[in-house]
This record gives sequence, structure tokens and C-alpha cells, in this order.
Amino acid sequence: MQPKQIHLINQKLNHLPAKYFSEVENFIDFLQQKDTNQKLRKDFSAMSESSFKGVWDNDEDEIYNNL
Repeated sequence: MQPKQIHLINQKLNHLPAKYFSEVENFIDFLQQKDTNQKLRKDFSAMSESSFKGVWDNDEDEIYNNL
């Protein structure tokens, strides 16, 4: 994140009523978990590719490569 963005977010947090801090924290946790889940799905897909390479890469199914 760029320093300017961090500064703007800090300014907004400084003006936010304290009663919303837990909501903001929960939302940040949600975004971090969402990012982690996306990375995990990408990693699992990459790992699966090598396992299925022999099944997917064959002359019989070559026609599907252009879809």
C-alpha cells in the first residue's frame, strides 16, 4: 500500500467514532481472510495441475485446448 493511502485511511480512522472500531477491525480481518483464501485456491490449483497433467495432456483431448 502506498504511504498516501495509509495516511488517508489513518485520517479517516481518526475521525471515526470509537463505537465503529470493532466493525472496522472485523472488516479488515475479513479482507485478510479473503485474500488468504484466494491465495490458497490458487496454490491448490497449481498443485493439482501437475497431478492431472497426464490425464489432461493427451492427443485425444487436444480439441478442448482451443475452447
